[in-house]
Amino acid sequence: MTDFLNKVYEEIDEQHRDQPAATRRQVVAGAAATLGAMGMLTVADRAAAQDNTPGNTDNPNTVENIINIAATAEVLATIVNTVGFETVQLDPTTKANIAAAARHEVIHYDVLTSDAVGAKELTKRIWVPDAVFSNAENFLKTLVVGDQIFVNAYLLGGTVFARAGGLRGSRFARFAAEFMGVESVHRALALQSLGRLGNDRTFAKFAQREEVPGLLTSGQGGFYRITEAVDLLKAAGFGFGEQGSAAGKFYEFDEVRRRTPDPQQVNTRTPS
Repeated sequence: MTDFLNKVYEEIDEQHRDQPAATRRQVVAGAAATLGAMGMLTVADRAAAQDNTPGNTDNPNTVENIINIAATAEVLATIVNTVGFETVQLDPTTKANIAAAARHEVIHYDVLTSDAVGAKELTKRIWVPDAVFSNAENFLKTLVVGDQIFVNAYLLGGTVFARAGGLRGSRFARFAAEFMGVESVHRALALQSLGRLGNDRTFAKFAQREEVPGLLTSGQGGFYRITEAVDLLKAAGFGFGEQGSAAGKFYEFDEVRRRTPDPQQVNTRTPS
């Protein structure tokens, strides 16, 4: 049982302290049944997955895990956007957007691994499926799915950072929001280049179901544990320091970033 539910039940018990113990147990049991019928037990379990309190050793949502996985995701994104820019046949506008996105991801990586944040990527060696670069549709769909995973991860990060509190936590939460906004733009532009509505979200998607049809993640909900971001990318055939599940090849971040495009129109190059 989560601490959240324990507190709820304790409060109910306290409010009925003038009743016999048997009656109080019946009231608490009835409340539990009501919460279950409302789906609140699932919500509480999900909230517990975001709990960053000491002693919750099963929880992967630590500040360190989130920033390290984010830095690794930016390694992958730099490689995919740079190689896609070089190899995939794209219209001029889409190609320009991909060039800018590639530069964004390098800058995001540099901020995350700076002394100000202190992230350490899990690996710089990424296995990318050949199918990602086989045609424009595959490439753009990969970006839509990948950028949504990044949006989810940065929204989760913002929650954890804000909960951590203090100047550091609030600053990291703001960084996560700034990064998430840019990843949302990347997703929207990739969708638009696929001939679909780019600004289809009223809210950036976190836990909600993916409603865009024809994607690897269509119909799936978001994630509440940062390690699920890695699991989703592995399911798509990517590998992190090891061969992925789909035919492909390894790319080295330090080699790829040397040729990452750097459009002069890209501005706001530092977080606030």
